[in-house]
Amino acid sequence: MSSAHVHHLDEASFNSTIISHPGLALVDFWAEWCGPCKRIGPIIDQIADENVGKVKVAKVDVDSNQSLAAKFGIQSIPTLLFFKNGKIVDQILGAVPKSEIQAKINQHA
Repeated sequence: MSSAHVHHLDEASFNSTIISHPGLALVDFWAEWCGPCKRIGPIIDQIADENVGKVKVAKVDVDSNQSLAAKFGIQSIPTLLFFKNGKIVDQILGAVPKSEIQAKINQHA
């Protein structure tokens, strides 16, 4: 079950949701067929629910949004990009424990 606090983005909504967001944002680049993506999907939902007001959480399906994936140099998934005031400040590659994602949020928030 997907969290109501996770924004599902495409090329049209990415800039207005992430780039112009004045605080911290976490974007999960994923695909339906990706096993590790499916493993961290529920973790991303939990992070979104537990950090309301601290970080904006979004997901981008790389198959449907190939130009966004190319724009940010996504070569393997899952890739988590952390944006602050519209600029990339950090990233995590691969499926990692929830604590590692939360630590990055705490570091940048």
